[in-house]
Amino acid sequence: MTLMAFIFAAYLIGSIPFALISSWIFRLPDPRTYGSKNPGATNVLRSGKKAAAILTLVGDAGKGWLAIVLAQSLTHGWNIGNEAVAATALAVFLGHVYPVFLSFQGGKGVATAVGVLLGLSALLGLLAIATWLAVAFITRYSSLSAISAATLAPVYGYFIFGYSLYTLAVFLMASMLIWRHQTNIKSLIAGKESRIGQKNTSS
Repeated sequence: MTLMAFIFAAYLIGSIPFALISSWIFRLPDPRTYGSKNPGATNVLRSGKKAAAILTLVGDAGKGWLAIVLAQSLTHGWNIGNEAVAATALAVFLGHVYPVFLSFQGGKGVATAVGVLLGLSALLGLLAIATWLAVAFITRYSSLSAISAATLAPVYGYFIFGYSLYTLAVFLMASMLIWRHQTNIKSLIAGKESRIGQKNTSS
């Protein structure tokens, strides 16, 4: 029952739609009405308002990190430590991808996944961020950067955690993230994927 409480709370935290919140603050259109129609930082950036995109990025990553930190700090009183934290990692990620507040139509989960990784291990999160930045610098494709980071995250996780529930959670989260980018993968192959900062596209 306690484990279910952690999962439910993490899911609700993940469901907070920072893309819509930041768009409302900066009086921008609903990000689901332009560009890729994805409620995430990359699409908010297409509005031309960098501050709104940064707020979205920080909010989405922050909720992933916060859920993990809370789970780690609150599980000491129960005998469900690693199990609860691993379940929280998946729940907060799924909350972003399938948010109850947006009729279960959420973002792809990149920023939230990074926040989760940082919460599980600062080194793991930094390695994923470094991978994303390196690919983004070379290609300027946000989707390819995310796919590359997601592909390598379980490898990084294995070397940090070994065979563990944390590594399994990272693998499942990375697999879901890559699956959520299947349309982008097709666009990349066809040479039609939009680049970072490009406005008014339909990637």
